[in-house]
Amino acid sequence: IMVYQEQIMQAAQIVGGFSLGAADLLRRAMGKKKMDVMEKQKVTFIAGAVEKGISEKKAAEIFAIMQEFAKYGFNRSHSAAYSVVAFQTAYLKANYPAEYMAAVLSRNFSDIKKIKVYMDECKRMSFEVKGPDVNESFLRFTVNHEGNIRFGLAAVKGVGEGAVQDIIAERKANGPFSDVYDFVERVNHKSVNKKVMESLALSGALDGISLFSRSQYVAEDEKGQSFIEILSRYGMRIQEEKNAAQQSLFGSTTENVITRPDPPADQDWPSLRLLNEEKELVGIYLSAHPLDDYQLEIDHFCNANLSDLQNMKDLVGKEIKVAGIVTQAEHRTTKNNKPFGKITIEDFTDQLNIVFFSKDYMNFRNYMQPGFTLYLTGKIAPRPFNEDELEYKVRAINLISEIRENMIKSVTLKVSLKSITSQMIKDLEGIMAQNKGNTQLKFLIYEPLEKVWIEMFSRSHRIEINPNFLSYLDTHSEIEFKIE
Repeated sequence: IMVYQEQIMQAAQIVGGFSLGAADLLRRAMGKKKMDVMEKQKVTFIAGAVEKGISEKKAAEIFAIMQEFAKYGFNRSHSAAYSVVAFQTAYLKANYPAEYMAAVLSRNFSDIKKIKVYMDECKRMSFEVKGPDVNESFLRFTVNHEGNIRFGLAAVKGVGEGAVQDIIAERKANGPFSDVYDFVERVNHKSVNKKVMESLALSGALDGISLFSRSQYVAEDEKGQSFIEILSRYGMRIQEEKNAAQQSLFGSTTENVITRPDPPADQDWPSLRLLNEEKELVGIYLSAHPLDDYQLEIDHFCNANLSDLQNMKDLVGKEIKVAGIVTQAEHRTTKNNKPFGKITIEDFTDQLNIVFFSKDYMNFRNYMQPGFTLYLTGKIAPRPFNEDELEYKVRAINLISEIRENMIKSVTLKVSLKSITSQMIKDLEGIMAQNKGNTQLKFLIYEPLEKVWIEMFSRSHRIEINPNFLSYLDTHSEIEFKIE
């Protein structure tokens, strides 16, 4: 009985007198089901078998068995190999989860879509993927002393492996860098040049040793020089002075005092600018996501995420509401000189390309701006001029920042009777006084044992649903809330 492909080759050698090379050609022809090649090989096989004293009938029967086995032999050998790999990787993931995921991330760090999937898996497994850090990162993704994964420096755009190796070598030889000045005084400026320094700063790799904001590094002085340039020159001068230090005629050492440069005035960027710079260099939103501030709107007003739209057939006929940030926008004209546009939007799960023609383009073009966070309503419909393909047909677009004010009419706080205390009432009065707004406040008081509940609303208080109010609700598990 034949088990794997290699036995096809053995049978061809032993019975048909094939050489090892010829046997491999036969195996390949059978695996790819090349019937014309197999017919020629059959003649050769039977002739070789007859020379060895095997009857022509028996040789034909053996070849028929080999040919039948070839229908599934190729898959069998691969499935056996894959099962071994699956067992080994499952063992590693179960027993060395952080190390395993660090290796997977390192293997795929150039594929951003896969990186997102694996980082989501890390999150599910309850350990953090931290950003790059010159004092803790290595070339690839590694596990730090806290058991979390640290981003590899080589995964930062614009930072070459040579620069990373020099940073690691200096760190190992003389200890961690104490601050940014210490960093530029010690690193090799031939590899860690101004461009590399800028990538390190804007990706967050210097945050752990920095007293400055990322925006300060690229801020320019009155001469048009960025602080990164000034720091690099300062570091090179310090190294030159150390190398040129020599004994004077009187045996003393002459040294010039070089003053550490002061940074420009703090010019903090908006969070979106900061995150976009980070994404440009690291490939993903790492320290935060532009949609984080709109989690309430996403949870209560979206019924799908962008990854759900990968299976559009399952959503035909349903009204689909999604949110995302515009990462790319194009405004173009057709061959007939008619305007159209295309945007790429991204949420926590995936990204989606949407094309707007004719009236849709005219209606929505003002929203087609990179950095805009949008709330879209639409349906799955056949693509124009190609009804065999489906697309997400957008019916309405709003800025997600306007949803809270325009669409939220009331918030209901659900509280059990036994949870109500004088302190709770006092705290609620305080939080309502601090967050006055236009949203109606309702209450649902219930008694679970008796299955009795009372609905009421506040005549004197209207609330603003802001981070302060939501934070209060998050820290009081006895209060459930519903947005309407």
